Amino acid sequence: MRRTASPLSLILLGLGTFLLVLAPMLAWYVEPRAAVNPIDIDTTAVYKGTGSVFDQERVETVPDQTITITQRVRGDVAESERSGNAAVWDVTTSVDTDKSLPAADPHDALDFTPHRWVSDRRTNRPVHCCGETPYIEGEAYLKFPFDVQKRDYQWWDNTAGRTVTLQYRGEKKIKGYEGYRFTGTVPATRTGTRQVPGALVDQPERSQVFAEEWYSNHGIELVVDQATGRVIYAQTGPRSTLRAPGGDEDAAVLLDSRKIAFTDETQEFAVERAKEESGLLRLVGRTLPAGTGVAGFALAAVGGVLVVRGRKHPEPSQGSEQSTPTLTL
Repeated sequence: MRRTASPLSLILLGLGTFLLVLAPMLAWYVEPRAAVNPIDIDTTAVYKGTGSVFDQERVETVPDQTITITQRVRGDVAESERSGNAAVWDVTTSVDTDKSLPAADPHDALDFTPHRWVSDRRTNRPVHCCGETPYIEGEAYLKFPFDVQKRDYQWWDNTAGRTVTLQYRGEKKIKGYEGYRFTGTVPATRTGTRQVPGALVDQPERSQVFAEEWYSNHGIELVVDQATGRVIYAQTGPRSTLRAPGGDEDAAVLLDSRKIAFTDETQEFAVERAKEESGLLRLVGRTLPAGTGVAGFALAAVGGVLVVRGRKHPEPSQGSEQSTPTLTL
């Protein structure tokens, strides 16, 4: 008897081998290419809280004011594509009180700051090109890197104009979704100068002075999705003041709040996106490779067994009749 492999066994063996090769490719090739900062981002985050705000009409600091911070991030797709592997994001941050909302022009806000952040799409590190302004440093800014670790990170504080160390503080649930919690503070830092009436900084004998602008932060708290680095909760406690030139003490308070945080709507949106994005990374990085590997092994094993066994075919039979010799005279 002789054996031959059936078409089914060869198909099973080939398909199983293909799946075994595909499994590590999904984990090592596809998943890292899915974990990149987008270039077509268009999101808005809204923070709300209460605090003291300088009222220019009353020329005094007024307490217990509702403060709204609106941060919009839009990707410059064309510039990102020209840059190669960078995500170019244009960011506008406005600070408003109820008096300036809704604002027909964002420049009417209490404070309005446009800037551009350029990051490496895979590492999240700053890339200094494409009209980046200001010169941003650190490991994280609008988001953390993918695969967040349980360690401290250098976070860029755009108001202070420098990085701030955010310490890992364990895990925290936001809207039922668990993330990594980081906290930090910012000591009083000089950020610039502003021309104001001298009386505003305790120098009434001078009509105008270039007062020093100082900024500090009572506390920054961020809760971050581990897989994607997306911020699902943010809380800040900004304090902005004016000092007389060369002064050691605050002369006027422009803004002071202990807590301004993501609204419920912003938290819900961030959590839903984190679930979707981390689920996709988990699918291509873990679930599919594991399932593909198991299925490939099973199919290859079955196909291999069938090939070894093969189909039995009978050998050609030998003729049973004997020829009669012929006598030749």
